[in-house]
Amino acid sequence: MKQLSQVFLAIAIISAVLLYAVSGLNSSQGYSGAKTLTVYNWGDYIDSSLIKKFEKQTGIKVIYETFDSNEAMMTKIQQGGTAYDIAVPSEYMIDKMRKENLLLPLDHSKLPNLKNIDKRFMDLPFDPKNKYSIPYFWGTVGIVYNPKLLGNKKITSWDDLWDKDLRNQILLADSAREVIGMGLNSLNYSLNDTNKKHLQEAKRRLDSLTPNIKAIVGDESRMLLENQEASIGVVWSGVASEIMAENEDLQYVLPKEGTNLWFDNMVIPKTAKHISAAHKFINFMLDAKVAAKNAEYVNYSSPNKAALKYMPKATVNDKRFYPSPEMTDKLEVYKNLGQKNLAYYNELFLEFKMHRK
Repeated sequence: MKQLSQVFLAIAIISAVLLYAVSGLNSSQGYSGAKTLTVYNWGDYIDSSLIKKFEKQTGIKVIYETFDSNEAMMTKIQQGGTAYDIAVPSEYMIDKMRKENLLLPLDHSKLPNLKNIDKRFMDLPFDPKNKYSIPYFWGTVGIVYNPKLLGNKKITSWDDLWDKDLRNQILLADSAREVIGMGLNSLNYSLNDTNKKHLQEAKRRLDSLTPNIKAIVGDESRMLLENQEASIGVVWSGVASEIMAENEDLQYVLPKEGTNLWFDNMVIPKTAKHISAAHKFINFMLDAKVAAKNAEYVNYSSPNKAALKYMPKATVNDKRFYPSPEMTDKLEVYKNLGQKNLAYYNELFLEFKMHRK
């Protein structure tokens, strides 16, 4: 019996040592306690040096994970396998997430740097009074093109893309909302239109564009446009900015018929375990100098008005990427269309892609 007791004691001691070692390892890697923060963001959508700066300032270890679509992000949060403390969804998804009770309300008293955000990007319909979300980046969907490859032709509208001289020249983003929205806008319909007759009309309009489409792509658009393998791309403004930095011949235009004005925003999912740390991170990202550095890295437009004075004047005075309030007032923010309508958009987009083949 004494020997058995000694065996049990030895096992208990070994177990305790192993538990302590694992706990220490987890702690050193940031997987335990209040000194941890799990951030879920789009890929390459933050200057990593800022994460290190936040960790150094606060002693909070950041675990950073990425997603490639709003839908994938929401599904993972719904499943609850990982307790994300911060996520960065787009405006229409925030509307959906708050309606499905997936977000925690923010404590604005813990966000003193909120005063830095431009008022025109606050209190928008997808989140009245910013109860659940804080602006992170914003931008537009537009047309980037190379005048030199087009005989100095000037692009000003969606309608210009149907020019027969542009055969096999256009790259489209592989995204239903952007492409179907382009079709709707080209007919002077809202890009949030759910009228099936209008949507079918937009689909036929897009089908007629097929001869001019070189490819429907994702990140490959950067390389193809930079290397002059295509002369036109329908892209997000940040992508256009990156491409234009590599090739000064390129131009970016917001079509006169209208286009999308989008917002990505920081939220705290309902599954969050480190709410205080999440508020500290959001407030850190709202610091003017931090936001300026982040915007220069990411290449999208910053909603942080105080940050603009720390950024190059050539950047903030560029009306293509920082359009005037008069221009942004004419653009449309994506609305949450509901599952049924969104499925119909996706169905039409798939049919359009199949039509090309």
